[in-house]
Amino acid sequence: MTKKIYSLAVLIMAFLSSSAQDSSSNSSTMEVSNKDKVVALLKSIETGDKAPAGYINPNKYIQHNQSVADGLAGFGAVLQQLPEGSAKANTVRVIEDGDFVIAHTDYNFFGPKIGIDIFRFEDGLIVEHWDNLQEKVTETASGRSQIDGTAEVKDLDKTKSNKKIVKHFIDDVLFGKHPEKITDYVSTEEYLQHNPNVKDGLAGLGEALEALNKAGMPMVYKENHALFGEGNFVVAVSEGIFMKKEVAFYDIFRLDDGKIVEHWDAIQEILPESEAKNSNGKFNF
Repeated sequence: MTKKIYSLAVLIMAFLSSSAQDSSSNSSTMEVSNKDKVVALLKSIETGDKAPAGYINPNKYIQHNQSVADGLAGFGAVLQQLPEGSAKANTVRVIEDGDFVIAHTDYNFFGPKIGIDIFRFEDGLIVEHWDNLQEKVTETASGRSQIDGTAEVKDLDKTKSNKKIVKHFIDDVLFGKHPEKITDYVSTEEYLQHNPNVKDGLAGLGEALEALNKAGMPMVYKENHALFGEGNFVVAVSEGIFMKKEVAFYDIFRLDDGKIVEHWDAIQEILPESEAKNSNGKFNF
C-alpha cells in the first residue's frame, strides 16, 4: 500500500492553487482566532486535512525543533516518515499571549508523547515554531496524567500579575536565589502535579528533588528564555540540566488567588549544534 503523505509543504501548495486563496477566503481566514488555527493545524497532522495548512506563511516558517529541517519542506519530510494512520493529536489546553499561541497536546507522533508547541504569528499567519516533546508515561507518581486537569482560561485581568509571580518563583526558587520563599509562590493547600515522577503537594516536590540530589543528578535551572501568560495560566521556557544532560524545560503553571496550584511540563534534551537539522537554535525568542 502506498504510504499516505501528510506533507504540510504539499498541503500548502494545494491550498495556494485552490480557490480558497482568493480575497474572500483571506477575509474568512482572518476571522478565525489564532488559537483555533493552531488547534486545526495540529489536528491536520492526524487527519491530513488540507485547509489548515493555509494558516502557515509559505514563504516564512522558522523551525526551532532541532530534529526538523527549516521551513515547510523540513516538517513535511518528517511527516512523510510517519506510518500510515499512526499520527494522533488531541490538543487539551491553549494559551495565547500577543502574537504567540501555546498548545498542550496529547500526541501519537512516532509513539505516544506529550507536546508543548509554541507558534508565533505575523499578520494572521504562523511564521515560527518551537516545541518540547516528552515520552508519555502510563503510571505516574501522583496518579494524574501528564496532560489532564483544568484547561479553562480565566482571570484575564490577572495575566500580568500572574506572570510576575512565576517570574519571581523562577528567580527565587528554581534559580536557587531564595528557595526558602517557595511558599510565597506555591500553595501549601493545593499543588496538583503532572510531572510523571513527582507526587502532589510541596512535600512531593521536595521528595523528588531530594532523591535527585542524593543520586548526584540535581535538576538545575540555568536560564529562563521566555515567559507567556493568559489569565490563570503561565508558560515558562527555560534551559538547564536534568539527569546530567542539557535540556529545555517547558513548564505550564496554573495560578489561583496569587499562588501556583497546578503544574505540567515537558522536558527535552538539547541536541549539540552539530546534530541539529536547522541553525535556528532551540530558543532564540
